[in-house]
Amino acid sequence: MIHLVHHGEAVPPNIDAQRPLTDAGRAAVERLAREAAGRGVAPVEIWHSGKLRARQTGEAFRLACNPLAAFTMVRGLQPADPSDILADRLAGETRDILLVGHMPHIARLLRRLLGRVGEDVEFPLHGVVALEPEAGGDPTRWRKAWRLVPAARC
Repeated sequence: MIHLVHHGEAVPPNIDAQRPLTDAGRAAVERLAREAAGRGVAPVEIWHSGKLRARQTGEAFRLACNPLAAFTMVRGLQPADPSDILADRLAGETRDILLVGHMPHIARLLRRLLGRVGEDVEFPLHGVVALEPEAGGDPTRWRKAWRLVPAARC
């Protein structure tokens, strides 16, 4: 199974150019990670873009879901990257992998993996979308299994 994650809420760039998660963003990511773990998410690898907010989000998922997961910055998860870099890399993937990235890339990647390029496919802001291989043997096609959205703040 593949899990696509949009990083948690980050501070604005005029406050901190590195854009770490806000306190509320960190708390929301931790809740989401616990909920994902409760659904059985246990990735063997967590891939992130290398940006601080993505690393922090990925680390929260690693702690909640599988502390032994490999934790790696990979090429192809930056906001402006083309979706084909990771779509090609994920073709035929059988391991559980969690990817932490940015808008608009993560939404483009979702569309590509679902085979719906050019269509409007919504990705939940700061959320998670789980994908499983589509039946029929095409190693490049996935289908949405479920999605999680962060709880509204009170």
